[in-house]
Amino acid sequence: MNKVIRLAFLVIALKFLLASLSFAYAKNILVFGDSLSAAYRMDLEQGWVNLLDEYLSSNVDASFKVSNASISGETTRGGLARINVTLEEFQPDIVLLELGANDGLQGYPIDLITANLEGMIDQVETYGAQIVLLGISIPPSYGPRYVDQFRNIFPTIAQQRNLPFIDLYKEEFYLKPGYIQRDGLHPTEITQPIIRDALVDFLNEQNLLKSDN
Repeated sequence: MNKVIRLAFLVIALKFLLASLSFAYAKNILVFGDSLSAAYRMDLEQGWVNLLDEYLSSNVDASFKVSNASISGETTRGGLARINVTLEEFQPDIVLLELGANDGLQGYPIDLITANLEGMIDQVETYGAQIVLLGISIPPSYGPRYVDQFRNIFPTIAQQRNLPFIDLYKEEFYLKPGYIQRDGLHPTEITQPIIRDALVDFLNEQNLLKSDN
């Protein structure tokens, strides 16, 4: 009887150990962006953030969780003001930073956008999470000079700060019918899984989807 009891306790202890290891290796990914990440004009379940969450938990590791703290209309100034509280709330291991489009649409100075993005990067790094910078663009109607300067913000910061960087601006999206909504800015439902797949490939290339990182 004593052997049976000891065996039962051993099984229970082993289950607790495995559960603790799974928790230790859990990866919380936070998407911190604007309407481009907030499933604009579609159900949240159809957006690339939710699709990424479903894919990682089903195909990579059930411990992965992707949280969406994106707000439509958000600017880099607003993001800078709320990043600390958001980090404390979601406690991410990885932050996908996708902000700046609304600044560009309002013609904000390039230096201001850059400073706000770097301020958020500083806070994420101080918190201790890995940051991934997502590149975006604005319509060509804003003029080639400003558009080029805007688009250059993201790869420049990534290079200077040695950050993983993926450019979400894909010209082919704007050339294929049905890929962009009528406003000429936001990806449609068709494009969401394409964005998801691009991010999965990129995160794998950067070795950020290993559960023991």
